[in-house]
Amino acid sequence: MTTVADILDVLEALAPTGMKMDWDNVGLLCGSRKKEVEQVLVALDPFEDVCDEAVEWGADVIVTHHPLIFRPVANVTDETSVGRIIERLCSAGICAVNAHTNLDCAPGGVNDELAAVLGLRDVTVLQPSGTDAQGRPWGLLRGGETDEQPLGEFLQTVKRALGCPGLRYVDGGKPVRRVAVGGGSCADGMHEALEAGCDTFVTADVRYNQFWDAHDLGLNLIDAGHFYTENPVTRVLADALAKAFPDISVKISETHTDCMKYA
Repeated sequence: MTTVADILDVLEALAPTGMKMDWDNVGLLCGSRKKEVEQVLVALDPFEDVCDEAVEWGADVIVTHHPLIFRPVANVTDETSVGRIIERLCSAGICAVNAHTNLDCAPGGVNDELAAVLGLRDVTVLQPSGTDAQGRPWGLLRGGETDEQPLGEFLQTVKRALGCPGLRYVDGGKPVRRVAVGGGSCADGMHEALEAGCDTFVTADVRYNQFWDAHDLGLNLIDAGHFYTENPVTRVLADALAKAFPDISVKISETHTDCMKYA
């Protein structure tokens, strides 16, 4: 019998809680560790569409990257999205589990997968925060090599590899050769990318002034979207759980997509 506690053990091995940021909220956020698990739904976010899919499919637990509860919740009512989700999950007996910044930083996590999807070679951790139990360095950003190419060519590679409908970017005036990646909101790491000798940085949620900073620093800065830079990690989560528990059903959400559209 597989339980939610067993699911948590696999996630802890994949992305140890000690690798999370101090402000983060990870682990079991709704339900019981004792819950028996036969079906697991994996998604980037625990939003209402994922909750609906989990109920309709008969999932016992949803495993996500982003947390269901991020800031303290003062009440649980149907007047907020989080309240509605918690109510529905509890009514259906579905647990919610996540690995967030610990999965960003972990070897083989969000940013290693992003680097792999973009086809980078000789990938390393930029400014490691420490080493894991296997002696592997861990930390937030990754850097890797690609064949030297014009920025325009690399932009098309990013769009194709991530399946994103559009990119925001600034041209730093350099060809692409060494690329830093940080899935989600990592633009604050551009100086770290430059110090590591990177000419290009792929991330998301870039602010106006950060584009200007990159322009002035001569860094190609690419905003490929929060969803698209992090969603590849759902395959990592699903594969780890399917390998650990071959007798249960593990499925990546078929309905969850980015809510932001491009006209």
